[in-house]
Amino acid sequence: MQVQVRGRRSAGWWITFGIIAFGTLFFVAGAIVGGVSISFVTDAERAKGTVVYLEWEGSNVSSSSKSRQSSGPTAHPVVEFTPAGGELTTFRSSMGSNPPAYDTGERVDVLYRAEDPGDAKIDGFVSLWLIPLIFCGIGLLIAGIGTAVAIATRRRSRLTRSGSGTAVPSAG
Repeated sequence: MQVQVRGRRSAGWWITFGIIAFGTLFFVAGAIVGGVSISFVTDAERAKGTVVYLEWEGSNVSSSSKSRQSSGPTAHPVVEFTPAGGELTTFRSSMGSNPPAYDTGERVDVLYRAEDPGDAKIDGFVSLWLIPLIFCGIGLLIAGIGTAVAIATRRRSRLTRSGSGTAVPSAG
């Protein structure tokens, strides 16, 4: 009987450890992507651009599905801008949404690398910070839950080992 109980505790410990490790990996991935965004923003040049059209991506896009709706294909803004001392440059935002976050003809702030103006992003919260925040948030949540389970399990096992099953205040 003792061997089975220890086996369950051991398996439970590994599962808890795995949950904490998984959450930590998510958090680290978010921090890395956030660092890349910080590096990009720090080194980027600024320009004004215009959304020239919306490129729809997803399942069977028809003209009727291009209206503002809550699900279905996503609209990726395609932006034109002129970098300092350069020629007209066009890029497609990697971030799409439905409903579209931008309208055709809308003026937007653009961040781009001076050495490669094609490496550009719309200067907005979603395009720069949403992915890092999602990954860090999910990572913290999962690791936090795993840590809380580990602490609760450890406290429960200490109480069980003390034999009383209830907490005994220490003289201190």
